[in-house]
Amino acid sequence: MSTETMKEHASSTHASPDGLEELASDTRQFVTFFAGEEVFAVDMAPVQEIIRLPEVVRVPLAPPALDGLANLRGKILPIISLRRMFGFPEREADEASRAVVVDVGQPLGFVVDRVASVVSVEPASIEPAGAISGTIDTELVSGLIKEVGGHPMIMVLNFEKLIEREFSKIMASSRTTNASSVALGDLGEDANEAQIDELQLVSFSVADQEYAVEIGNVQEIVQVPDSIIHVPHSDEHVVGVMTLRSRLLPLVSLRRMFGLEARAMDEKSRIVVLALGVASVGVVVDGVSEVLRVAKNCVEAVPSALSKDNGLAEISGICRLDDGKRLVSIIAVMDLFTNSAIREALLAVTDQDKVSDTELSDEMMDDDEQVVIFRLGKEEFGVPINSVQEIVRVPENLIRVPTAPDIVEGIINLRGSVLPVIDLRLRLGLPAIERTDGQRIMVFLIADVRTGFIVDQVAEVLKIASANIEAAPQLSQDQAGLLSRMANLAKQSRMVQLLDPKFLIKAQDVESLIGVAA
Repeated sequence: MSTETMKEHASSTHASPDGLEELASDTRQFVTFFAGEEVFAVDMAPVQEIIRLPEVVRVPLAPPALDGLANLRGKILPIISLRRMFGFPEREADEASRAVVVDVGQPLGFVVDRVASVVSVEPASIEPAGAISGTIDTELVSGLIKEVGGHPMIMVLNFEKLIEREFSKIMASSRTTNASSVALGDLGEDANEAQIDELQLVSFSVADQEYAVEIGNVQEIVQVPDSIIHVPHSDEHVVGVMTLRSRLLPLVSLRRMFGLEARAMDEKSRIVVLALGVASVGVVVDGVSEVLRVAKNCVEAVPSALSKDNGLAEISGICRLDDGKRLVSIIAVMDLFTNSAIREALLAVTDQDKVSDTELSDEMMDDDEQVVIFRLGKEEFGVPINSVQEIVRVPENLIRVPTAPDIVEGIINLRGSVLPVIDLRLRLGLPAIERTDGQRIMVFLIADVRTGFIVDQVAEVLKIASANIEAAPQLSQDQAGLLSRMANLAKQSRMVQLLDPKFLIKAQDVESLIGVAA
C-alpha cells in the first residue's frame, strides 16, 4: 500500500456530505497498527509504504530486534521486529503481518501484526504520554490519541527514539572500528616475499582424480546454469555456451578432453572460468575441492614418458602432498588454450556473438571484484579472493590447546606450521553445528598470524560488478567493520554479505592468538 493510496483513503473517510474536504491544514494523519495486544500509530509523513513481509537475509552480530535484510526493488531494507523491540512474546507471521516502511534517515521496515487504518487527528486531540503505565516505555511514545478509529487509546510511537535506543552506536561504530583496524592491517610485505617460493592453486576433481590451476588464471567459479546453448556440429569436447553477465561463455568438458567417461552434470559440478588475455573459457569439472598454497619444491615435472607425445601436454607438473599420498596434477592454462577443443569453443562463441576485443577488454577492467563465496547455514558471505591464503579440508580431530582463547576451536599442523582454527559460526554469534564433509577451513593472514576459520561450505568464486556493491546498514559496532558491505544481486534475488577478514579477530585477542601459533 503506497502513501498516496493511504492518504486518499484518509481523505475520503473524512469528507463532508456534499463531497468537500473538511480536513484542516493542521490536521495530522496517522497509520495505526497492532503489535501484541497494543494499538500504535505513526505519523503518515515518514511512512513510505506498507508491504507484505519479504524474504530476509539474516545478519550475524546484529541487534536481536533485526529480522534481517530484504531486497526492496533493488535497495537493501532492514526489517525490524516491533514485538522483539518491546519484549512482547514471539509470534509466527501470518497473512495479516506487514512491514511498515518508515524513513528515519534511511528506510527501515518495522514488522507489525496487522495494519488497522489511517486516521486524521487534530493536534489538540493528542495528549502527552506521561499518563501511560504498563509494558511500554513512555520515552518511546510521543503522545496518546483517545477514542479514534474505535480504539479507546492509541500510542503514537517515536521511531527515532526506538532506533536510537536499539542501535545507539550505529553511526559512531564505523569510525571507531575503522580506526581500531589499523593495528590489524592487511597482508604485509613479508607475507608477499614468503609467497614467492609458493604456488597458490585452485584444485578440482575430474573422474576421482585431482587437478589444479594457478589461482591467477581463475576468473571465477560458478555453478552450472539452468540453460546451456548447445552448438550444432561442434566437437564432443564442447559442452555449449552459457550466458555470464550478458556475455557468452564457451564451455568445455575436462572429462571429454582427457578421454574419460562422460557423466551428466549435477549439483556438485562447477564451471571454472579461465582467462587468457581477452578470451575466457568455462571448464566443466566434477567438483571444486580446495584452494592450496604449496611450496614449489613439492612440484615435480611430468615424467617424459607421459608428456606431450602421450597426450598430456596440458599437465605442467605433479604436486605431491601428504607425504606423497596425494597427487595433484597441475594444468598449464597457456597450453590448455592451445587445445583444439578450446579453440573450437572460442570460435563457436565468435560465430554466435560478435563481441569485439575492445568490448571484452572493457568488460574485464578492474571495476569488478573477485570474491570467494561461502555459506553459513542458508546465508551467503564473501571475502576478497586475494585475502584467502588457502582453503583446506577440516581434519577429523582438532588438537585442543588448554591455554588458547575461547574463540579457538583447536590447532592443526599445516605443512609443519601451527594453524589456530576458529569456528566462524561462533565468531559471528551463530549456533554451532555438527562437523560435516562439506565444511572447509578458510585460511587468512590476520595481524601477521595465519588463522583458519571453519565455514559450512565454500560455494564458488564470483566476479561482482562494483555497481552491485553497496554499504551495508550499520547495525552494531562489531558488524559495522566486519560486515560493512553487501553485494545486492537483484536480478538473481540474491544478497551476499561481504566480510572484511582483518576484523575477524578482535584487537584484544591478537596477542593470545600469536601465543597459540608460536
